Amino acid sequence: MLNEQQTKWCEESTTDFSDLSALFLNCTLKKSPEVSHTKGLIDISRAIMEKNGMSTEELRPVDFDLAFGVYPDMTKQGWDKDDWPQILEKVMAADILVVTTPIWLGEKSSVCTQAIERLYSASSQLNDAGQYAYYGRVGGCLVTGNEDGAKHCSMNILYSLQHLGYTIPPQADAGWLGEAGPGPSYLDEGSGGPTNDFTNRNTTFMTWNLMHMARMLKDAGGIPAHGNQRSAWDAGCKPDFPNPEYR
Repeated sequence: MLNEQQTKWCEESTTDFSDLSALFLNCTLKKSPEVSHTKGLIDISRAIMEKNGMSTEELRPVDFDLAFGVYPDMTKQGWDKDDWPQILEKVMAADILVVTTPIWLGEKSSVCTQAIERLYSASSQLNDAGQYAYYGRVGGCLVTGNEDGAKHCSMNILYSLQHLGYTIPPQADAGWLGEAGPGPSYLDEGSGGPTNDFTNRNTTFMTWNLMHMARMLKDAGGIPAHGNQRSAWDAGCKPDFPNPEYR
């Protein structure tokens, strides 16, 4: 039986998240509509967000014709076709970006590496406050596999996102690892994945932490624009940085 405090913890949130949106990049190697085990975790997180009024979308980069490179539109670099600009438009419109991946040989997928490289292509762009363009957005990740490497992949993805300018809240990752070696994947019958309490708890915590952080940033108007403006630095304004010329 729940005590009074525990009952209060279980009450539904009264926070309004309806003006927030999230984009999930499912970096599976499988084209739609082939079953993606990573999508199994995505669906849990999306359901929580949508229950709280958020709009969400999932894209598989593998479904698009993406060029390799670190420019926003690689057709300007000689490629015949590049669908990345249409994905980037959705990335920039989302308050939350969740990069998700399976594990292969202990690493995130090649599709995930390419997606992060393409995200990097817009890292030099600035927002209206003169900050890097990804400022004010929240990032997280989900990982699935039947081999070790979930934490390694999460470290890599979350580091990359924060380096680009995303805000990473506490416990912004979750994953599921089956028995090491050949065996059932997350959505396979008998895997135990969808009923795994550890994974379900971490996925739920991650989702709420992303939502809370996005709400806080939106209400605050983003990250305060002082001391982190590339445009101001280039103009010669270097807040509190020691400048021997003016001593």
